[in-house]
Amino acid sequence: MDKIIFIGTSHPYRGGLAAFNERLAGEIKSTGHSVRIETFILQYPAILFPGKTQYSGAPVPGHLEIKRSVNSIWPLNWIRVGRRIRKEKPDLVILRYWLPFMAPCLGTIARIIRKNGHTKIIALLDNIIPHEKRPGDRALTAYFVNSVHGFIAMSRSVLQELEMFDSKKPRIFSPHPVFDNFGKSFSRKSSLENLGLDSGYRYILFFGLVREYKGLDIMIKAFAGKKLRKMKIKLLVVGEFYVPRAPYDELIKKHGLEKDIIIHPHFVPDSEVANWFCASDIIAQPYKSATQSGVTQIAYHFNKPMLVSNVGGLPEIIPHGKAGYVVKPEPEEVAEALLDFFSNNRYDEFVNGIKAEKDKFSWDKMVKNLFMLAEKIKS
Repeated sequence: MDKIIFIGTSHPYRGGLAAFNERLAGEIKSTGHSVRIETFILQYPAILFPGKTQYSGAPVPGHLEIKRSVNSIWPLNWIRVGRRIRKEKPDLVILRYWLPFMAPCLGTIARIIRKNGHTKIIALLDNIIPHEKRPGDRALTAYFVNSVHGFIAMSRSVLQELEMFDSKKPRIFSPHPVFDNFGKSFSRKSSLENLGLDSGYRYILFFGLVREYKGLDIMIKAFAGKKLRKMKIKLLVVGEFYVPRAPYDELIKKHGLEKDIIIHPHFVPDSEVANWFCASDIIAQPYKSATQSGVTQIAYHFNKPMLVSNVGGLPEIIPHGKAGYVVKPEPEEVAEALLDFFSNNRYDEFVNGIKAEKDKFSWDKMVKNLFMLAEKIKS
């Protein structure tokens, strides 16, 4: 594979998608291949973006070639980008697919590129069925699925969902690698000091953009349990709200948790992620639906025990009782697991389990799987 083009979110955009794509492109480049990221000149129209900004304040990654070229809502742009890449005849194009909204854009570009009879096109799938469903999702996803040669999925649940759209094209499961691009760990003491947190408490971290399906309401109800209230524990809710915040504030007030739940309702830049994880004792993800999650792989990087719900691909990543807990997304089960964790001081036990597991989730393994899949494809 002499020439590879990766089409997806990258600098100047912020967030987990951009961080992942840049990290994977860097890993591919380190194997001696030429790789370029083609990112967006417009990713989401402002009216469709619920956050404060789509953009990162970080400097451009100097080790990568990044070209801003794709407009997600302008069909003439899709044709131009597709024709340009078709003429280049790259050996491989990787398309990151995470949302049906992107299907017309990415599916059209892929259809044009593949007409050169040379380029192999692989879809890197976050989701096939989105967490928050909308009319037309299935038709849009079908349009995209039909445009590519093969698929790499980061959870087995996504591979199963893919069967609804295609059962013949080559595909492979390759789990989300450890997110090791957030720097080194800090000591708990220094992290607590950096964040201004009381060292006399232990901390549960609910991290990432707040959406309905992520179960913050479940987490708050679990945290209100009488036995947990007797312990010196605080809940950290860290991330920008992509849903109205008021219902969560009302729930906190209803249970009298104002002093024990700390909310940092802002997007966390990469340089500040380490402090929040290193200050925390356990990472909680009581998601109502999921495929895989970048948060679990950040937790693996910082050797932090996890509590996840038994939905989607999350149980594939966290061995129950070894690296953390896998529970039903119900307040009682979440509370029971947290009570076991803090009452029995499971922290060191689970940290050892995490260290034993994390080698399964390496970037070089994902690159090997990617090329293995490409070898199976006949363009």
